[in-house]
Amino acid sequence: MREVLLLCWRDTGHPQGGGSERYLEQVGAQLAARGVKVTLRTAGYPGAARSERVDGIDISRGGGRFTVYPRALAAIALGRLGVGPLRGIRPDAVIDTQNGIPFFARAAAAAPTVVLVHHGHREQWPVAGKLVGRIGWWIESRLSPRVHRENQYLTVSLPSAEELTALGVESARIAVVRNGAEPVPAMVPAGDDATRTAHPSIVVLSRLVPHKQIEDAMAAVAGLRHRIPDLHLDVIGGGWWADNLRVHADELGIADAVTFHGHVEEDRKHELLSRAWVHVLPSRKEGWGLAVIEAAQHGVPTVGYRSSRGLTDSIVDGVTGMLVDDAAHLTLAVGDLLDDHEARTVLGEKARARAREFSWEQTGNGVYEVLSAVSRGARVSGLVAGSPVTPA
Repeated sequence: MREVLLLCWRDTGHPQGGGSERYLEQVGAQLAARGVKVTLRTAGYPGAARSERVDGIDISRGGGRFTVYPRALAAIALGRLGVGPLRGIRPDAVIDTQNGIPFFARAAAAAPTVVLVHHGHREQWPVAGKLVGRIGWWIESRLSPRVHRENQYLTVSLPSAEELTALGVESARIAVVRNGAEPVPAMVPAGDDATRTAHPSIVVLSRLVPHKQIEDAMAAVAGLRHRIPDLHLDVIGGGWWADNLRVHADELGIADAVTFHGHVEEDRKHELLSRAWVHVLPSRKEGWGLAVIEAAQHGVPTVGYRSSRGLTDSIVDGVTGMLVDDAAHLTLAVGDLLDDHEARTVLGEKARARAREFSWEQTGNGVYEVLSAVSRGARVSGLVAGSPVTPA
């Protein structure tokens, strides 16, 4: 395999970029390191260059939230004619990232398409409005599976693969390649008793958008303050919902117990994780939950919702963290862990051991296997471990 085209509505530099964008770019960097020519087509945003090269990936930007899709298709079609920003691109495979809506790359590209789906968006579409939400869910659940009925699918967790089969995608065409994780930065000590805060502390690492339900973590702080008065919540991450969350903290009377750090650099992120006692991820929906593994690298167990689906893969319930069913149980579980140093430490150390199983190199190897098979006309199914490969 010599060349790959990646399509995604955002990149990691986008103000609303998150875990799905990180997955794709890490995969792209791993492929580039193997000598594969990698091009990423994505949306533009204020301050971003129309084209640049990052980690071996040639990034081409154009369009906005909705126009990124038709403009990408037009760029692919014109590129085949030797015109426009994607001229000269002759990929052996295309990864079409479906963040609710795919690019439908097969309509313009000559190369075989792999549809990358992190998770279903049924629970998130209502945020877009009643009409847009209904249209979006119809595209995701009905139109896309029909259009891509012959294509290879790629997802990041076993629960997300089950979601796809429920939409009619054949399991024989669904490959699962889990997220990787970068090592803890060399300048940051891995979390242990010496790095923890003197006071009980909770951390949330997440984009600040409605479906992440950061309000439930704040509710846990409000519900526990009567018996843990010095409890503090650190919220790491940015997003358009941030102001609403600050208002909510005021309404709950816990503004003095919550620190919003915003988007921070990698060293600072890991420093904050290393200080925490418990990580909370109250998201309504996750494909995998990369933050679970990053907290685990510091021996910090995660409490999250079983109904999020993806967390049932990244968290081994009762072993590396805890899965709960609602906000009341979340508060109870967090309180129990804050009160029990031994249980918290056992869960955290088992989480740390499991975190060592994941790397972006392994993820890149797995996706390489899938793309190589697709370029040969084959299909891949099940969990792909990502054994080392030799570049073609």
